[in-house]
Amino acid sequence: MSTLAQPKYPLTSHHQRASRRPLLHCVRVHFSTTTTSTTTKSNSNDKQLVIETRLATPPIVVTTATTTANRPVDNDPSLRSTWSHRAWVAAGCTTVFASLAKSIVGAANSHLLVEPILAGWVGYVLADLGSGVYHWAIDNYGDGSTPVFGAQIEAFQGHHKWPWTITRRQFANNLHALARVVTFTVLPMGLICDDPTTLAFIGVCSGCIMFSQQFHAWAHSMKSRLPPLVVALQEAGVLVSRSQHAAHHRPPFNNNYCIVSGVWNEVLDGFKVFEVLEMMLYFKVGVRPRSWSEPNSDWMEEIDVPSQIIAK
Repeated sequence: MSTLAQPKYPLTSHHQRASRRPLLHCVRVHFSTTTTSTTTKSNSNDKQLVIETRLATPPIVVTTATTTANRPVDNDPSLRSTWSHRAWVAAGCTTVFASLAKSIVGAANSHLLVEPILAGWVGYVLADLGSGVYHWAIDNYGDGSTPVFGAQIEAFQGHHKWPWTITRRQFANNLHALARVVTFTVLPMGLICDDPTTLAFIGVCSGCIMFSQQFHAWAHSMKSRLPPLVVALQEAGVLVSRSQHAAHHRPPFNNNYCIVSGVWNEVLDGFKVFEVLEMMLYFKVGVRPRSWSEPNSDWMEEIDVPSQIIAK
């Protein structure tokens, strides 16, 4: 399963401009002092003032202009939900709940209890794994011109620079892309499948994937601004914690990729699973992951935004 990202903002660009001032007239002033002395008397000092006029050309002054036009702001319209966003989120939620309801009804009729619950738990665990694998892939490979995934790759790099923007996105704005994918993929499965165990897996897994962006946003929020229930779930390890995900936004940006519960982060990082995959891809196709390079300004988080939220 895959996790999508909302298009955010392009990275800040720098350009240079050269400005030349008008020619200036400079005046050079010379003071010359002549002293004449003899054995009989001393003449007074003669001071002469010599004025020379020259045409001087000042050096070219090069200034660097940094544009802030692309810097995200709190009240940016692109962070707000539209009716289209709300419609897709409603469709995605309806699809997930319909799958779960069908599973519950089928389990009740078949007198099944343990199997659907276990299937739902497996779906929850695999959703976290899927979010980590997808996050690792688009963080390290491809760019904005990559077919299909280019916009998501560019958006995730923008998220590394301005991670606080995800906390400013309205709910439907943050989830609508995932909800659209869930609607198109899960709805046909729910209509075709009648097995309660399979439906439980599909419903829980797709629901966790759809809401992973909200879990992600909560991982960037201050504890004092979160509902007590969310804080409790984070501290219990049910949702990815703020401290765990904060480690992903520190150099070298090559760990803690999972954003549902984060339960897989310790396993994947401890056994260096992604490092092994990176080596295999490098020797196979010769492509280096971004995490091997020294982090540049495209990776580094800007901290001079007054309204930025830092996880605590």
